[in-house]
Amino acid sequence: ALSSLPGFQVLPLRQFGSWGPDITVKFDPQKDTYVMCHHGMRSLQVAQWLQTQGFRRVFNVSGGIHAYATKVDPSIPTY
Repeated sequence: ALSSLPGFQVLPLRQFGSWGPDITVKFDPQKDTYVMCHHGMRSLQVAQWLQTQGFRRVFNVSGGIHAYATKVDPSIPTY
C-alpha cells in the first residue's frame, strides 16, 4: 500500500480470492469494521459484500484515504 493508517489491515481487492473465503475468521462480524481504499468506491463494494457475509456494523470511509489525508491527517502521503 502506498498509504495506510495504524490499526488498518491492508487487504488488496486484487487478492480477494485468497482473503475473501476466510473473512469471518480473520475479523469479528460483530465488531465495527471500517473499510477504505484510495477514493472510496472499491471499499464501498467491499462494505456491501461484508454485509452479505454477516457483518452488521460496516463503515466505508467516504472519499478514501485521499480524503482522510486531505481533511484529517495531512501527514499521510497522498498519491
